[in-house]
Amino acid sequence: MGAVMLQGTGSDVGKSVLVAGLCRALVNRGLTVRPFKPQNMSNNAAVTADGGEIGRAQATQAIACRTDATTDMNPVLLKPQADHTSQLIVHGQMRGNLRAGNFRQARGALLEDVLASYRRLRGECDIVVVEGAGSPAEINLRQGDIANMGFARAAGVPVVLVGDIDRGGVIAAIAGTRTVIAPEDAAMIHGFLINKFRGDPALFEDGYRQIEQLSGWRGFGVVPWLAPAARLPSEDAVVLERRMTGQGGRTLVACPITPRIANFDDLDPLRLEPGVELRMIPPGQPIPAEAALVVLAGSKATMADLAFLRAEGWDIDILAHHRRGGHVLGLCGGYQMLGRRISDPHGTEGAAGSVEGLGLLDVETVLAGDKTLKRVAGTALGTRFEGYEIHIGDTAGPDAQRPVCVMADGAHDGSISRDGRVAGSYVHGLLDLAVQRAVWLARIGAEVENAAQGIDQNVAIDTALDEIAAILEAHVDIDALIALSQVAQD
Repeated sequence: MGAVMLQGTGSDVGKSVLVAGLCRALVNRGLTVRPFKPQNMSNNAAVTADGGEIGRAQATQAIACRTDATTDMNPVLLKPQADHTSQLIVHGQMRGNLRAGNFRQARGALLEDVLASYRRLRGECDIVVVEGAGSPAEINLRQGDIANMGFARAAGVPVVLVGDIDRGGVIAAIAGTRTVIAPEDAAMIHGFLINKFRGDPALFEDGYRQIEQLSGWRGFGVVPWLAPAARLPSEDAVVLERRMTGQGGRTLVACPITPRIANFDDLDPLRLEPGVELRMIPPGQPIPAEAALVVLAGSKATMADLAFLRAEGWDIDILAHHRRGGHVLGLCGGYQMLGRRISDPHGTEGAAGSVEGLGLLDVETVLAGDKTLKRVAGTALGTRFEGYEIHIGDTAGPDAQRPVCVMADGAHDGSISRDGRVAGSYVHGLLDLAVQRAVWLARIGAEVENAAQGIDQNVAIDTALDEIAAILEAHVDIDALIALSQVAQD
């Protein structure tokens, strides 16, 4: 029935979190809500109920709406690869690879795909909350745009501009956006939100009014720093620069940050354990010798990330860690790296060829065939789990005879080394359930609270969303946003 779109003065201004929080606030008011992002770029993806993949943020926003994620919520997804190309996902399925320049030329043809998804969502809810990408002020990208004003004007959706006061210059960012965009685009913007405010909002009252005067747009509120957002999954690897250290727990888990790291939110549940410190290791730093567990996360370009890992000397650190009796866990692309060899005969992720793996698991991987996209459940190490698979390739070998997971349908996944200290699995979300985390942490000698009383990741996310919604109710004119959504064209 209605729709409203949040666009930003730049990337990382907090649009994804605000959309999620607004969705939950509207749902808590009794409305039926759906999230929508026309075009996303992320290597953190989730599998939907209808068997496709979308950006992680839209999956979280679906949770905020208390509904299953579907591919219509993110019809176009770009997954960057190692050689300046991106895998193009349309309606949840891979449509090929595009170089950056080619996508700029081809994206206009995707507008009808985007509008079709949007119209389906409009037909099943009271309000669609739309998230833009980047900023409409990037006027060099305006031609053929389907992510911001190109979509807003085609669909007739009113826009609210989000500015990040924490980075500074928010008055210039909002007023400057008005200055540089075309008048027809500016006419789509009906107001602004100030995000990430620290301190007393009364101190910004003059600045708030000045933005209204300079831009001609009304303000919808000043959102304080949303601490609960740290408990939500992230899809943007830029956050890893701010999450390099954990909470100082007694047991250290280390994960190296490779250039095409993917689905690193698999590790977020470890932050729920007070006895564990999760440390993301940036390039230029060694993997700490005191780590009890080294985790290799997923990758959108496994062979390229493996080459980077070796260039950083992390392969030496990991092998030394294993010789000292340490444990290693590989998830998806990280699982592939742990084997003896990775082959890409058709150039699926880059140049065709093969490379030696780390050799900690007696398995080999061939990157070929259709992409696996499915939700899964079963038991891992004898304890129940729930998750999903999203990968290309098949991994087989002697260590696969000791599987990590037994699926509900009896299928096996993953491998465990003969000494039991190295494991790999294709399952994302493997650590989400507290009872499953407890098993893995017990293997490395970590102190774990009563697993039956532990916090599942979905509960932590749901609680954070309710907290964010309550803050938005207190600081944002949500009634006015609901009224604005009715301006959207049918």
